[in-house]
Amino acid sequence: MQTAYFAGGCFWCVEAVFQRIQGVSLVESGYCNGSTIDPTYQDICTGSSGHAEVVKITFDETIVSFEDLLQVFFATHDATTLNQQGNDKGTQYRSAVFYTNDEQQTQANQFIQKLGDNIVTEVSELDVFYTAEDYHQNYYNNNPNQPYCAMLITPKLDKYFK
Repeated sequence: MQTAYFAGGCFWCVEAVFQRIQGVSLVESGYCNGSTIDPTYQDICTGSSGHAEVVKITFDETIVSFEDLLQVFFATHDATTLNQQGNDKGTQYRSAVFYTNDEQQTQANQFIQKLGDNIVTEVSELDVFYTAEDYHQNYYNNNPNQPYCAMLITPKLDKYFK
């Protein structure tokens, strides 16, 4: 098993997508690469912690490759807006790939290069990952009728998984 870390706006959206990918065994919402030790959601929302909302993806590389996950990631968020996804604005919503080895770094940079100059996705080494509070885990599956989920996540899933 391997792990990948992606930030693409609100982690509820990113989590919901990757939970539906064959070969992915676990998706955890959390925070990474900021300066606040053991941050809370409230810390993240201030925008001053430096952390990104991120998902940690545990996957079986014999079923799905890191490059496959990159394809899903870039197809399901806007990698051309700096520190923003839709109405969610702030550095915590930045587009980023946090790599854990040289191969992931190379693959992410090569993938972005193929996409063109408009991509603002950060590629950085994972420094630290903190698991988000329990109520953020499996959020969409537990709250599909919550307005944010119904208006943003359901259409994203419908569009990608048609």
